[in-house]
Amino acid sequence: MQANLQWLDDPEVFRVNQLPAHSDHHYYHDTAEFKTGSRFIKSLNGAWRFNFAKTPAERPVDFYQPDFDATDFDTIQVPGHIELDGYGQIQYINTLYPWEGKIYRRPPYTLNQDQLTPGLFSDAADNTVGSYLKTFDLDDAFKGQRIIIQFQGVEEALYVWLNGHFIGYAEDSFTPSEFDLTPYIQDQGNVLAVRVYKRSTAAFIEDQDMFRFSGIFRDVNILAEPASHITDLDIRPVPNANLKSGELNITTKVTGEPATLALTVKDHDGRVLTSQTQTGSGSVTFDTMLFDQLHLWSPQTPYLYQLTIEVYDADHQLLEVVPYQFGFRTVELRDDKVIYVNNKRLVINGVNRHEWNAHTGRVISMADMRADIQTMLANNINADRTCHYPDQLPWYQLCDEAGIYLMAENNLESHGSWQKMGAIEPSYNVPGDNPHWLAAVIDRARSNYEWFKNHPSIIFWSLGNESYAGEDIAAMQAFYKEHDDSRLVHYEGVVHTPELKDRISDVESRMYEKPQNIVAYLEDNPTKPFLDCEYMHDMGNSLGGMQSYNDLIDKYPMYQGGFIWDFIDQALFVHDPITDQDVLRYGGDFDERHSDYEFSGDGLMFADRTPKPAMQEVKYYYGLHK
Repeated sequence: MQANLQWLDDPEVFRVNQLPAHSDHHYYHDTAEFKTGSRFIKSLNGAWRFNFAKTPAERPVDFYQPDFDATDFDTIQVPGHIELDGYGQIQYINTLYPWEGKIYRRPPYTLNQDQLTPGLFSDAADNTVGSYLKTFDLDDAFKGQRIIIQFQGVEEALYVWLNGHFIGYAEDSFTPSEFDLTPYIQDQGNVLAVRVYKRSTAAFIEDQDMFRFSGIFRDVNILAEPASHITDLDIRPVPNANLKSGELNITTKVTGEPATLALTVKDHDGRVLTSQTQTGSGSVTFDTMLFDQLHLWSPQTPYLYQLTIEVYDADHQLLEVVPYQFGFRTVELRDDKVIYVNNKRLVINGVNRHEWNAHTGRVISMADMRADIQTMLANNINADRTCHYPDQLPWYQLCDEAGIYLMAENNLESHGSWQKMGAIEPSYNVPGDNPHWLAAVIDRARSNYEWFKNHPSIIFWSLGNESYAGEDIAAMQAFYKEHDDSRLVHYEGVVHTPELKDRISDVESRMYEKPQNIVAYLEDNPTKPFLDCEYMHDMGNSLGGMQSYNDLIDKYPMYQGGFIWDFIDQALFVHDPITDQDVLRYGGDFDERHSDYEFSGDGLMFADRTPKPAMQEVKYYYGLHK
């Protein structure tokens, strides 16, 4: 198969040769590697050769050929945003599409046109292209193994070649993309070529309120898989009604040769609670394990059990070890129309959190993530909505450990397709009811679910943000309901299509609703509990009046709290030649037009993670309902 540039123009092509999404477990050769690092993973982060083209027509066409002369290529750091390395245009936008007012575009298969638009992005004057090259050798532990490449985040459309051979294509900027390199891998001198287009049809459903960047902005790793390998781990811990006992069901997917899987579960203190052995390949299911005395996971006591699975070959040689921490907890929407976690009414003291670093944009570090966790804990914040895309893989484990509830959001926002200059006008809304966009959004739901299904911190799946509503989003909810009965589903945009409320969202979710209107809803025999998925909007000196929302918690059990917009300013450090100091610059400060300007600055913290005075208000009121 050869790469096809026209894939950029077609919403029905969003993954080519991409491996299926799976659980986010790690694997090691033995337990000693838990501390030293797995021999089966090799980072390709660092310096890559790089070429920037302003348009697809100007790209170096054959750059992926092994004998290509790249001496005139620049060097760029991976992970990183192309725009923050001095290429292209930094641009901050809230609702509109980046090209509005400059280029006429409509999503394919809309406006009653059952057709594509040739050259919509593949021959576009505003579609910048980054061409990346990386040469690498295989470590000894990789030789003779199946080799996978994992891109944890690439914005926005990704083509991959190895040693001159086309490997695959992917969209969905914020979920990992994996490809099998095995047929074309060499022990030495591998030439990996990656082409990243800033825009494809995915741009219509990745219209989040944020700076618009492109490039390989999360980690890149190559992974070696042993002869027998656990590719997926599905952990189902289910407390009984008494919340004192429960059962554990575990299913794995094993690729390669049949293997013996030796499972052990330990408590927090390292005591073995149960063990079991199963043999097979493909889908391998363990017998149900019963627990007489449970420790429940909650924000107050985020108790995690330790699962370990050792994989042995036919000669009982250890091939790999898979550890995973999991927790028991219940999430219920009962007949009284109130959500309970572990038999206690749920109160969300939440924030919406963009991933952000003032120096590197959405390229964030473990230190950034740990600092955000500590800020939440210090200010009585017990919940995070991952606005409006899946976060980096470690974030979900950190929230498990810290006891932070998660609303795990899909990478979906099509704001510019239905709201125009403030008016609701969905004539070309996507995904809407459009069958040509259905597979793409279901795939995003599937990826979000598969990667993060084992995390007790996730109590809601969120179908996306500000994408209106229609049959395609209803189908996303149906996917979650079919695969997961341990969590609820959230989506706010169905407020625009009340006829779909019985099929979309387990909660009545609104943005910036006035307290008196919430009272009117709660006193009118509502069918669902109420949740503010965005409220307070912390811009400037706002966040006053928080008590009026807090009072609702005391008076109405069906009011379950909300998520403040938002956690951290989106702003970037720029060196000011006049003052000779690094200063924070917001939207509109980069000569971008159009822009939504200082609207990028509405966090509880400044972009350098200094808390704003409003954080004191949050700490006080959120502390009243811990």
